[in-house]
Amino acid sequence: MSTDEIPGYALGDESIPEAPIDEEAFDRLKQSVMFTEEDEEYLRMAGDVLEDQTDEILDLWYGFVGDHDFLLYYFTDGEGNPDEEYLDRVRARFEQWVLDTCDTPYDDEWLAYQFEIGRRHHRSKKNEADDADAVPHIHLRYVVGFIYPITATIREFLENGDHTDEDVQKMYHAWFKSVVLQVALWSYPYVDEDDW
Repeated sequence: MSTDEIPGYALGDESIPEAPIDEEAFDRLKQSVMFTEEDEEYLRMAGDVLEDQTDEILDLWYGFVGDHDFLLYYFTDGEGNPDEEYLDRVRARFEQWVLDTCDTPYDDEWLAYQFEIGRRHHRSKKNEADDADAVPHIHLRYVVGFIYPITATIREFLENGDHTDEDVQKMYHAWFKSVVLQVALWSYPYVDEDDW
């Protein structure tokens, strides 16, 4: 599926507001998670390994969410039923997110879209991209908590390439740093700007 066909996908779209931080602040945040140009190289390598495995990755992650009612809750309608159309639309973006994490330059467009992703988890914009009638807010504790499952489980997929153990380790840590970096950005709408 091309990115034009992904429902609600808007990386680089003119409708996305500019990031509320400048390049210097973003650079300091990258330094705080020890994210370097070498990590970008290893993420590109990871993208080559993960590209043909996104279905399996999302099956695993969606299975994890589905096994926990309190997580699946955020994809339910007003009567507590899972909104299958919403889940499918989010899944397509989530698959693209795996690829974007690995292959997209962390430039101004990427940065602006991370803040948009944060708003789409928060009551300020949740459900809007999909015209869904699901629970209107994902609590920040689960956004932060999900860092571990989507990091710990990625390693087995990274091992499916023909890379050395050292390269797998470096890809894994680059992924981990990127996920923490992104969740830090996604947290922006959840707190007062002075506190963020």
